[in-house]
Amino acid sequence: MPDAPRSLYVIPADPAATPYLRLIYAAWSDGELTDDEIRSVQTHIASAKGLSDAARTDLQSWLQPNRPPSIESLQTLLKPMSGDLASVTEPRPTVEPPVSTASASFSVAALQEVTAGKRAATRRRVFEILSGPGFERHWERSKEAHREQVLEQLKVLAADGIGSLSYPEEYGGSDDMGRFAVAFETTAFYDISLTIKFGVQFGLFGGTIHALGTKRHHDRYLRQAGTVELTGCFAMTELGHGSNVADIETTATYDPASGEFEIDTPSDSAQKNYIGNAAVHGRLAVVFAQLVVGGEVQGVHALLVPIRDEAGATMPGVRIEDCGQKLGLNGVDNGRIWFDHVRVPRENLFNRYADVSPEGEYVSPIESPSKRFFTTIGALVAGRVSVALGALSAMKSGLAIAVRYGDRRRQFGASGAPETRLLDYRTHQRKLLPRLASAYALDFALKHLVDRFVNRNEEEQREIETLAAGLKAYATWANIESLQVCREACGGQGYLSENRFDDLKADTDIFCTFEGDNTVLMQLVVKSLLSDYRRQFEDARPFTLLKYVAARAADAVREPHPLAARNTDADHLRDAEFHLDAFRYREQRLLGSLARRLKHRLDQGMDSFYALVDVQDHVLAAANAHAERIVMEQFVAGVAGCVDPAVQTALGKLSALFALSRIEVDRGWFLEAGYVSTAKSHAIREQVNVLCAEIRPDAVGLADGFGIPDRLLGAPIAMP
Repeated sequence: MPDAPRSLYVIPADPAATPYLRLIYAAWSDGELTDDEIRSVQTHIASAKGLSDAARTDLQSWLQPNRPPSIESLQTLLKPMSGDLASVTEPRPTVEPPVSTASASFSVAALQEVTAGKRAATRRRVFEILSGPGFERHWERSKEAHREQVLEQLKVLAADGIGSLSYPEEYGGSDDMGRFAVAFETTAFYDISLTIKFGVQFGLFGGTIHALGTKRHHDRYLRQAGTVELTGCFAMTELGHGSNVADIETTATYDPASGEFEIDTPSDSAQKNYIGNAAVHGRLAVVFAQLVVGGEVQGVHALLVPIRDEAGATMPGVRIEDCGQKLGLNGVDNGRIWFDHVRVPRENLFNRYADVSPEGEYVSPIESPSKRFFTTIGALVAGRVSVALGALSAMKSGLAIAVRYGDRRRQFGASGAPETRLLDYRTHQRKLLPRLASAYALDFALKHLVDRFVNRNEEEQREIETLAAGLKAYATWANIESLQVCREACGGQGYLSENRFDDLKADTDIFCTFEGDNTVLMQLVVKSLLSDYRRQFEDARPFTLLKYVAARAADAVREPHPLAARNTDADHLRDAEFHLDAFRYREQRLLGSLARRLKHRLDQGMDSFYALVDVQDHVLAAANAHAERIVMEQFVAGVAGCVDPAVQTALGKLSALFALSRIEVDRGWFLEAGYVSTAKSHAIREQVNVLCAEIRPDAVGLADGFGIPDRLLGAPIAMP
């Protein structure tokens, strides 16, 4: 269609109109707009805050259904969008322009208050320490040098009381697990080796002494653990058993004649493997073993076993090997440990939940062996919460680097015009902005998890374990996928060590398989979801109430409404109630169909274990839907709780983008289920594009909203 006279298209003088010029440019550049699309953009402009009436009229001049602007006319929009005062026919710049200084539509400082959360003072203090002397980055160093640097940095944090935050006041702490979690996630903005060393020393080692020990253990060890005077490790994982803690082989046999436990590694598969702090620095190990008393195995319990003396020499009967160079986390000294009939005093058994008398009588206030086991390994819950937080910090760092670089770097463009910023390309927006939305969604979800964990009571313990397992898996997988996309979005610059993607990717890759393999954790989530009654999983028949569950789940899933399935209205597609309904419907339907599939196999006589194996793909889909529903709910709740209207609006768009982009990823399922029609699927895809265009002007502000100091972000390509 021939272009209309130039006078029909007016560029507003009002600077507040610049973001809407981007929207108009992106919309028309994607092809001729439909009448509905034009009306949607017109409605958005008409309701926008801060625009003058003249600017609204000028913007509407670009939205005439019968007179779409030509490419040449659209190119005139590039001038105000780029901020270049020179003629658009000027030669392309030879010097890379600085990061965009265009202000966001909200106060970045106000957004940073939201992401900092209610424990912002702890976050600020850790940032101050990490920005101080002794925390410079070194790109080329041996693992030995890295390990020693991390140990010294750990001592600096400990000297400030950061390591003891979760311990009682009488042992140097503040009895605040929430502040400890914030400190853990904040260190991950600097060096994740330090983060993991922090977690091993203060969380797994010291935290287990606190959680499973009694006063005799606390008085002797806890303060020293928090100051790093006593370095320790958490020896649970064995080579032959991995996530199957219940069947570990290491034994702790009580000898009433001497009043000692004898710790033994009966086979090579029972070696304690991949134990942080074991290879070089650890002196005392929390060892998980099968407790044998009077010839009877009482299940997995934890004891304290010295592995080195004060001079660093290995104790008699203990053999330690260095795991050596790893894919990442080379600042952590992982090792392997074997015990050859090593004897420790009876008092070294953690006795909060079980004890052995001097005469050899086993006693416990918890009658159920299964409940006793889950209580004993409860330290894993804190570990999973922490790992999820660390993964999100890495994800935020990668996104902040990639978004800033995408706003700065230019490549290609129309003839005679300045080269186009990477983040102005639709494909680049689709790479980064949905993942930016995911990071904010996870931020709200993990804050919810921390609050639930910190304020838990005994009745909620199993529910919180399920929540931690699901969100740990979801967050760590999201981080791995996001970092790869961010690295690619930065091209060759992202491949340079100084720009940090190598460390971020390598150091967090293991997060998917430690503190519980993600696939195993997701199966635990589904086992918990299959019944209203957790106790059914405490015996060997986890599906005894499956018939009831299948019927209950089937009743809960109503058929999708045909009109709703065809609703393509933009307001409906952006409505949080639609998003919540979609995520809840998917979870309920997947759980119901999974229960029916399992019941069918059990009715045919298949063993429950093999029945579960046979439908593992369905199990993972249901668990992922459950985790994503929780993330969506917490994002919506978080947006609703924002007190700053501009921040709430910006996060509301991100919430809609998260929801629609996740529905788009799983659109095959939603189409098969009849929840969306083909037309609605197309409309969702288009709305993702529209949201990306709207969010793009705020992208740098949203990335800066994570509040990562430039020194810790570190990457030269992300610096002004």
